[in-house]
This record gives sequence, C-alpha cells and structure tokens, in this order.
Amino acid sequence: MEMPNIQLKAKQTEMLKRLSVVYAGAKPGLDYKDAYTLLIATILSAQCTDKRVNEVTKILFNKYDTPEKMMQLAQKQLETIIKSCGFYTVKAKNIIETSKIINKQYNGNVPDTLEDLTKLPGVGRKTANVVLSNAFSVPAIAVDTHVFRVSNRLGLAHAKNEYETEMQLMEAIPMSDWSDAHHWLIWHGREICSSRKPKCDICPLSDICEYYSNAIE
Repeated sequence: MEMPNIQLKAKQTEMLKRLSVVYAGAKPGLDYKDAYTLLIATILSAQCTDKRVNEVTKILFNKYDTPEKMMQLAQKQLETIIKSCGFYTVKAKNIIETSKIINKQYNGNVPDTLEDLTKLPGVGRKTANVVLSNAFSVPAIAVDTHVFRVSNRLGLAHAKNEYETEMQLMEAIPMSDWSDAHHWLIWHGREICSSRKPKCDICPLSDICEYYSNAIE
C-alpha cells in the first residue's frame, strides 16, 4: 500500500533535482533594493507582468522609496504613476495605507512575520511569502499563478487552490529548498510550462510529468 507514495516521493525528488539544475541561481523578476520596495513592487505585480512593474517602479522609487515618502502622495498622484500596472485605484489606496501603517506601527520597517504582513492592506499570503523569502531569508513558498499551474501539472501538488498548493509543496519540498524551488517553478512556468501552450516537446521533465503523461494516453 505504501509503494505508490514511495514512488511519488521519488518522482518528486527527481523533478526538484532537474529543476534545480535547469534554473540554478534563479532570482526574483522584480527589481528592488530592500524589504519595503520589494513589498510595494509585489503588491503592484498582481495581475501584471514583472517587466511592466519594473518599468513603473524605476520611476516610482526614484522619489518615493520609503513609507514616509510614499504616504505623502495623494492617492490620485500615485494612481497616475502606477496606472499601467492595472487595478491602479485599489493598488494605490492599499500602498498608501500600508505605508502609513508601516511608518506608524513598525517605525518605518517592514514587519518580518507572516501574521503581521498579511494584516497590511493589499498583502495576502503570496505577497507576504515573497517578502519573507527574498527580503528576510525566511524559508517560504509563494504560490502565484505560475507556481500553482506548474506544481499541479507536474504532480508536486494535487490541489484545488493556492493555499492547498502551498501546504502540499511544503510537504513535498525540503524546507531548505522552499525559497529556491519557488523561483524554479516560476521560471519553468514562464519559459516552458505556459498556460495555453506548454512546450512539452522540449521540457526536461516531460518523462516524469503527470500532465504530459495524461496528455499522451
């Protein structure tokens, strides 16, 4: 009865090994210089490409790169700057409110716990985990659309939503690899395992991928 689980674990281990080779040294796609700028960039990245966010933050962070500076902006002013990122009204409101809270309650420092981060306006588990992992070196797996799609296609997870996927990945992946694996899965989703037309013919994991196996049956 235990054999299927042993086989699955062995397959998952091989998947992670291959991903670690192909995407060795993978880093975040967002440009940032500290925890605060990473937090704001990640809030802006919702339903927006990293490339577009980087174009916007290059201008935004030139003048407004601290909570104190950001909270001085009127919402309409911020909306104008970040408009091309989409959902700019709610993002601008959340960014300003979050900046005020960080400045007042945390002395201008971004909090470094999941509980405190997710209390900030516009900050969910994914955004919080991105900040924890990349700014504070806390082991975490941020599940965005790429991670959700790729991990469930491969068979690293078998989940219906992002939260379940995160929990299952934490079981499937050694904690020491959580942060790196997050980047491996994102880049695999961008480079090969795309949403509409995955490049299974050139994928280095196709022979052990559940999605590909089911597709050719």
